[in-house]
Amino acid sequence: MSKILITGATGNLGKQTLQSLVSKTDVSNLAALVRDESKATDLKELGIEIRVGNYDDIASLTSAFHGIDKLFFVSASDIEKRLPQHKNVLEAAKENSVEHIVYTSFVRKNETDSSPIAAVAKAHIYSEEFLLESGIDYTILRNTLYMEFAPYFMGDKVLENRMVYLPSGDGKVAFLLRSEMAEIAANILTSEGHENKTYTLSSEEAFSYADIAKIISKISEKDIKFVSPPVDEFVQTMHKAGVPEEMIGMSVGFARAIQQGEFEATNPEISKLLGRKVVTIEEFLKQVYA
Repeated sequence: MSKILITGATGNLGKQTLQSLVSKTDVSNLAALVRDESKATDLKELGIEIRVGNYDDIASLTSAFHGIDKLFFVSASDIEKRLPQHKNVLEAAKENSVEHIVYTSFVRKNETDSSPIAAVAKAHIYSEEFLLESGIDYTILRNTLYMEFAPYFMGDKVLENRMVYLPSGDGKVAFLLRSEMAEIAANILTSEGHENKTYTLSSEEAFSYADIAKIISKISEKDIKFVSPPVDEFVQTMHKAGVPEEMIGMSVGFARAIQQGEFEATNPEISKLLGRKVVTIEEFLKQVYA
């Protein structure tokens, strides 16, 4: 059986992927890459081998990747440093003759600098190119927005204010649970036939925030309105509410991207990759707002 290394193993996606893998293969086939071994005690308790490495330190990655056949490559969280860090990962993988890399990329429609999320997308675009040029077998997972993030863009006072307030217009998102993305990754890492393929990890149906407001209205039995204000008005409102500048900028960028259809791509075959039906947005929102 292949030796599989999960990067970002103490983060949400990496850890959830490992938890899914434990039920699909013997733990002796698994290894976890972490920056700080003290934060991986729960993984050690599962019997998973811990390897220490840092995306900034190619020597540490070269050592950590020794004997690895398959690499689950979770994209770096630091957007400004992401591209050089990704180059380090790919160089270390080539040095160790890793056979297959499963890379967590990002769904997008507009690949130009005019995209409101160009800063996020650009490193993924280049990383995909480098991966293809590496000669290593790959599987690229173009992840949509996590379903868990759907409430984030609405704030925590939706029921109190009876309003979803976001400048996303009629744009739709095919949200998918992060835990289901992790389970799909685990399925791919423990099965054959996924080499040199690119998958869009999104649900079978896309929803606008107007749709979401209607779903929350039904669940809560309250009339929740959807308002898509001009961006300037939204920014002013968020400032008055004391929302940090960084969070405002992120919300605006993603709201504009939603409006422009960046995350509307659906995948009618997603249940086949998962092995069961995916959780719908209505089922998820019931857990949050019921």
